[in-house]
Amino acid sequence: MKIENCKMDIGRRCWLTIVTVLLVSIGVLRAASAGADFEEVYELLRKNLAGVSDAELEQAAVQGLIQQLYPQVSAATNAVANTNAGKLAAASVIEGAYGYFRFGDIQEGIDREFTTGLKRVASTNRLKGIVLDLRFGEGADYDAAAALADGFFSKRRPLADWGDGVRFSTDKTNAINIPLAILVNDETRGAAEAFAGILRRSEIGLLIGENTAGQASISREFTLKNGQKLRIATTPIKVAGAEAIDRKGLKPDIEVKVNSADERAFLQDAYRAVTRSERLAAAPSGTNATNRFRRRITEADLVRMQREGTDLESDFVTGREAGPNRPPVITDPVLARAIDLLKGLSVVQQFRSF
Repeated sequence: MKIENCKMDIGRRCWLTIVTVLLVSIGVLRAASAGADFEEVYELLRKNLAGVSDAELEQAAVQGLIQQLYPQVSAATNAVANTNAGKLAAASVIEGAYGYFRFGDIQEGIDREFTTGLKRVASTNRLKGIVLDLRFGEGADYDAAAALADGFFSKRRPLADWGDGVRFSTDKTNAINIPLAILVNDETRGAAEAFAGILRRSEIGLLIGENTAGQASISREFTLKNGQKLRIATTPIKVAGAEAIDRKGLKPDIEVKVNSADERAFLQDAYRAVTRSERLAAAPSGTNATNRFRRRITEADLVRMQREGTDLESDFVTGREAGPNRPPVITDPVLARAIDLLKGLSVVQQFRSF
């Protein structure tokens, strides 16, 4: 049965056909055996599942459809407004020369908040690089994402398009022109994901972390017959004059995998103490050694290893407890990789200036 044969008064059989086509088209149909037909499974359940009415079964199918497609499809709720909208979650200087800025929701005014924060940290420090931390960042304000990205462009270039015309950057002489590292994970979505995509596809910064969520799109609300509202992602976001962000998300230039619980803990304290046993236990299954928590060995450490025969990879504690004569050590693997990258770029720039 084809969808075009369905009439306005959709019967159960026709409705099931539409649901089947939707599920198959996005690859979320799952069954015990490959290639199982949704309608066949539904009919088997309807005829044989004891104690479940047709109405209950249909409601379960609807809920399953929404759940499988979340967050592209979701039940609209009267969510409590985010009191941190448009605010930076953190703005500081790391290791004396690298600006660190962490974002939550990308909302109206975030560009002004970032500009103010950057001026503050740069007023007393000569920055050699900037880290933009978008891990767990989201938001639905794509105008705000474009406005935030605009500060990094000196010429007029396409920023983003969500169906009502391309947003362009403006010509300016004070564009931010410092090496940039952008931290992302699989929960970077929405406006935060679009912001990361604009910068990366314009070759302004490098992505470090994991694939983003692939959930940058404009949503519309539709009212159902029972009065409930369904929010559906109808328009994908195109960034930097390129194609829309794929549902697989943005692929990082440097992949560093950290499990979600540890990553949230590192956002609270990037220097938190981590023993070697904890580092090994916390590494996700299948993670290679370069992505695990590692001690960052300094030149002084190497001298000490030779002179004293010290094994610096024994069951030590890193972070702020590394010792009275040792500076704090970043134990957040993603942030540590970003700082190492920016330091390397700084050295390269110094050589080029000679």
